[in-house]
Amino acid sequence: MRLLGAMRLVRFRGAGGPEPRLGLEAAGGSVVDLSAAEPALPRSMRAFLETGPSGLAAAQRALESGQHRVPRGRVQLLAPIGDPEKVICVGLNYHDHCLEQDLRSPREPIIFSKFPSAIVGPFDDIVHPEESSEVDWEVELAAVIGKKGRHIEESSALDHVVGFTVANDVSARDWQTRRNGRQWLLGKTFDTFCPLGPALVTKEAMADVHNLRIRCSVNGQLMQDSSTNQLIFPLPKLIAWISRFVTLVPGDILLTGTPAGVGLFRKPPVFLKRGDEVQCEIEELGTICNKVV
Repeated sequence: MRLLGAMRLVRFRGAGGPEPRLGLEAAGGSVVDLSAAEPALPRSMRAFLETGPSGLAAAQRALESGQHRVPRGRVQLLAPIGDPEKVICVGLNYHDHCLEQDLRSPREPIIFSKFPSAIVGPFDDIVHPEESSEVDWEVELAAVIGKKGRHIEESSALDHVVGFTVANDVSARDWQTRRNGRQWLLGKTFDTFCPLGPALVTKEAMADVHNLRIRCSVNGQLMQDSSTNQLIFPLPKLIAWISRFVTLVPGDILLTGTPAGVGLFRKPPVFLKRGDEVQCEIEELGTICNKVV
């Protein structure tokens, strides 16, 4: 899916009323109010992506016009996509993460999911559930689908991606590894367990998505520090594999796995507690920062 140019798409609240609006990050720290510049466009990012090239062209025009700009300090950034049809996740997809567990790399992608209700914004709180005592962090590169497809070939897989954002695949390890028959879903999908943002960065802005520094800090202490060059299954393989089973549609979010440094495999293990602050950062994409409450 080719765009007209590099853009950083956002959802925000605070200019023009309480309802979420679409925008674009602009030079100088301002946000272009796309909902004001192009009132006919949907205000849902998922619906906006479904408009395809015409919607993206309208966004590009709004960015280039220099109008409808709001100071960054006057808006609250929301998750770039709040209503995806699917949040698809990949486990054990970094070489260094497998090494820290003394595991062989998987022969095929390990797929699980989160419910969309787990999504929160880039600076929203993570609610520590009473049901868990082992809440962990996982910084991840998230790819966003922009073009519908099934049985997608690896050679054309990136044509179906509109861009990328930063995710934290927050995980309740007790529920993931010991409870509920060791099914991963419940441990992965508590409300607020998928902070996302700060922007949906279109792929035209990326030099090489498979060579980005990826880091996570807790209370200022660096916990994860790796690169997306450690991915076992790169994006084309993941998209081709997943689309064998399900149809990918615009707005679907693909969390691509986490590198070494999670709390579970530290000696002794370290888990998040109320009051902690978790910062996840990916080169060229930005930073999200969430307090545990």
